[in-house]
Amino acid sequence: MSVLRGFLWLLAFLQLGQTLVRLFHIPMPSGVIGMLLLTLWFSFRGRMNRDVVQISQPLIAMLALLIMPGVVEIFFVADQFADQWTAILTALIVGTLLSVLSSLLLMRRYLAHDDLSHNDLPRNDTPRNDDPSSPVGTVDHE
Repeated sequence: MSVLRGFLWLLAFLQLGQTLVRLFHIPMPSGVIGMLLLTLWFSFRGRMNRDVVQISQPLIAMLALLIMPGVVEIFFVADQFADQWTAILTALIVGTLLSVLSSLLLMRRYLAHDDLSHNDLPRNDTPRNDDPSSPVGTVDHE
């Protein structure tokens, strides 16, 4: 049931994106608008929905298959964009840098939250064994 709820969350935001694109004539794909709205919603709440996380993991694993039709279409219409290679190259570089930067900022934000919740772990990564009767411990080298 959790998978169905997560899928419905994704579809609801996709539909919301589609509605906004049609109402306001936004020149962006409705899926992008919907995922931006979903990201803003989760940022506003301060946490992710467990159902969406559960359905997203298999979709991320199949991401290459989901974008394949768009990539294949580029080969058929590439001649239409031959004179715009500088704009395409600039968009690819800037888009890649923005993607890496936003991923870094999100990871810092959410992983820092996880690190604070595990503050009871010891700071030293080397294991300590003060019990001499334990079979695991330091080895004396003569």
